[in-house]
Amino acid sequence: MKAKIGALRDNLHSSFWFIPSLITFFASVLALGMVELDRSNAVRGTAYLYSGGVEGARSMLSAIANSVLSIAGVTFSITIAALTLASGQFGPRLLRNFIRDRGNQLVLGAFIGTFMYCLLVLRSVRGVEEIRFVPHLAVTVAIGLTVLCVSALIYFIHHISQGIQASHVIANVGREFDEAVERLFPDEVGRDPQQMAGINEKQAEKEIPDFDLDSRPVAAQSGGYVQNVDGDGLMQLAVQHGCVLHLPHRPGALVIEGDALAKVWPAARFDAAMEKAVNEAFSFGVQRTDAQDALFPINQLTEIAVRALSPGINDPFTAMMCLDRQGRALALLAKREIPSGLRYDDEGHLRVVTEALTFDQAADAAFDPIRHYGGSNSGVGAHLLDIIARLAPHLRREDDRTTLRRHAAKMLQAARANLSLDFEIATVEEHHAAALRALQTRDGADIGSKSHSELHAS
Repeated sequence: MKAKIGALRDNLHSSFWFIPSLITFFASVLALGMVELDRSNAVRGTAYLYSGGVEGARSMLSAIANSVLSIAGVTFSITIAALTLASGQFGPRLLRNFIRDRGNQLVLGAFIGTFMYCLLVLRSVRGVEEIRFVPHLAVTVAIGLTVLCVSALIYFIHHISQGIQASHVIANVGREFDEAVERLFPDEVGRDPQQMAGINEKQAEKEIPDFDLDSRPVAAQSGGYVQNVDGDGLMQLAVQHGCVLHLPHRPGALVIEGDALAKVWPAARFDAAMEKAVNEAFSFGVQRTDAQDALFPINQLTEIAVRALSPGINDPFTAMMCLDRQGRALALLAKREIPSGLRYDDEGHLRVVTEALTFDQAADAAFDPIRHYGGSNSGVGAHLLDIIARLAPHLRREDDRTTLRRHAAKMLQAARANLSLDFEIATVEEHHAAALRALQTRDGADIGSKSHSELHAS
């Protein structure tokens, strides 16, 4: 249930209708409240209230309603045009970022809400002599909402013109990765074996030597991309049944109906209730999200870079900007403790085995496609090596250094294979040597002295 609620919250945040509908509802309540306050004569005689007659009130409310509805249509058209441009330039997966932009949602909600407010107040104006009624306070509030809409229109023009710029798109995607790292690392699903004395991963593997022989798969009752996983619920489920759950699918993975959503060890603990509970702990959707998938924003940055490097666009500077943001993301990830895929309960029993995201996987997702499509551009290759060099001071694990050395060697190999001019190859070689010097081991041994053939062999 927790996973379903998380998916619903993310879907509402990513929808273009929820915030405008909520604002329209509150505007309707405000209209009814202002009219009732006018009927009570509680604010009559105030100098700043609208003082016109029936026809003036009707004309004022009608003009405001028509104007804001027309502007709402214009802003919606501009938003659709921006979405079309973003889809063609940055990729269709970036549309989600534009749709979930809170500024666009609030602006559209302000216009629709003001229209609904004026419509409801207009119906209360009476011109018959015996029941003449002019809601002075409500009309005054309508004028105030009009001023607010004008301000929102100015903000919207500025915001949408900035939002379609590559620098802002890249920065927003990078910010999503930063927020995902803050949420997910360390991932508190049970207790990390590194936090428990005398327990390590090798000992954990010895606890279930017959896992593959004595485990029962839990079939997925639905399919799609894994968006949310209720880790706490799965831990409690494993403790209650006295079993171990292996989760082969990380958030962001595609699951086909009938796939093994999890494996239960020992198989004797499997029952129908457990199968239902495991399925309820997973939430699926038609696309990946960054709710629990920290790799998704990196893939989005890579998609922008690869599109920029295509012959039809040929914009290496946007690709370099994506590399800058990916470097910042990897630096943030390198400083965090990567949680183990083994999770223990409070008594020290292994309960959940997950597929944890590693720095190596994040670096592969960030660098491999850009190196493949940007290998023929010496500027992109040199910049990628510069990012590797700048990552060096942020590394805490030797495995991360090894990963970056591997990517540096691959970049040099790609440059030699794709570049035809000697001075371009020499430029990449210089940046490669600088990256190796930055990635020297902590004890001071400089691996930059290794030959390129030795690096390729490693």
